[in-house]
Amino acid sequence: MSQPTSDSSSGGPAFPPELNTGQPTAARVYDVMLNGKDNFAIDRQVASASLAVMPELKEIAIHNREILHRVVRHLAGEAGITQFLDLGSGLPTARNTHEVAQEVNPDARVAYVDIDPIVLAHGRAILAENSNTTVVTADIRDPQAVLDHPEIQEFIDFGKPVCVMLCGILHHILDDEDPGGIVRTLRDAVPSGSYFFITNFTRLGDASSSVELEKQLLEQLGTGRVRTPAELAAFFDGLELLLPGIVPLPLWRPDRPVLDSTTVGVRFMTGGVALKR
Repeated sequence: MSQPTSDSSSGGPAFPPELNTGQPTAARVYDVMLNGKDNFAIDRQVASASLAVMPELKEIAIHNREILHRVVRHLAGEAGITQFLDLGSGLPTARNTHEVAQEVNPDARVAYVDIDPIVLAHGRAILAENSNTTVVTADIRDPQAVLDHPEIQEFIDFGKPVCVMLCGILHHILDDEDPGGIVRTLRDAVPSGSYFFITNFTRLGDASSSVELEKQLLEQLGTGRVRTPAELAAFFDGLELLLPGIVPLPLWRPDRPVLDSTTVGVRFMTGGVALKR
């Protein structure tokens, strides 16, 4: 079977022997979209098939990573958040949460949670150098198990505000897996002063490309749900949205001009940040 373009023989992380290289994962397909090196042939196949349906997906992935940078900088800086729980985090490539948060505040603590064992393999390398970052293998479809995980309990102080990050992961949770219930369980577990950062594929007015992409994701990954703006807004129930609200990703407090906000690449994924009072 094909190997990632970086592995233990080239100084990269050692991958677990039980890893199924013939099964694609959302984390590794996202890595392909970000031009990462830690993916397998099957992940590149899924990425290629998805790009055939919606060529803008690479651009969308970059917008998703860029809003993460802006949100984390704001929360670690102006909002004074020192704890980040990054759920469905994907691979720690392309300047991920811990790098951005700890540039603002070196004492910021970041816990990554992902179901893909490759994420944990990378995490071991991070842990060797960074005591304020940890990585846990867990399934966010069971949020209480994530919250009760011994490493999460030891690392995150749930008596203090936390930023709960669901950045590009809820569209991999199907309706019958109760994504709203996942968010509510997490909301109820964190104290006042905590923040939620959520992004999701969002159905456009002309839904044909959305439907085709959803079909492609379901066939290839087994997960994929493009939601309406109202469905995304429901994830923020009981929370106070920060300005500018739920918007296409590049329009959330941009740090450079957005020259055309009408394109699929800009509009197809939306999100926001909200405070728990």
